[in-house]
Amino acid sequence: MNKDIEAYNSKQTIEDREICKILSAEISRNLPEAENKIWHAHPVWFLDGNPVVGYSKLKDGIRLMFWSGQSFDEDAIQKEGSFKAAGIRYTSAEQVNRVDLKRWLEKSQQIQWDYKNIVKRKGVLERLK
Repeated sequence: MNKDIEAYNSKQTIEDREICKILSAEISRNLPEAENKIWHAHPVWFLDGNPVVGYSKLKDGIRLMFWSGQSFDEDAIQKEGSFKAAGIRYTSAEQVNRVDLKRWLEKSQQIQWDYKNIVKRKGVLERLK
C-alpha cells in the first residue's frame, strides 16, 4: 500500500484507524489496477486519472466517498456535495459491510463521471461509463 496512505491511517484514533485499515485494504483488493495517493489531504483511488473512491476523517468518524456514487442506485450511500458524489459514514469498524463495499467498488469501475476534466469543462460533468 502507498506509504502516505499508511501514514494517514496511522495518525487516526484507534477506532478510526481500524476503519481506515479495512477500507484501504478492501479498496486496494477490489481495485488492484487503481492508482492510490493522498489527494487534497485524503486517501483517494483513481482509474485512468479519474477519482473514483476515497475516505476522509470527519469530526464524527470516517466518510467513505464515491465520486460517481449518486449513479449507483444504492440507498445506503447518501448524496455528498453538488456533483455526483455519494458516501457513507462510519463510527466503528463493525459498521463496514464488506459485501456492500465490494458491490459499490464494482459499480465505481462500471459507472464513472469525468471528474478528471471537470475544470477544463468549467464544472460540467460528462459520463464516461
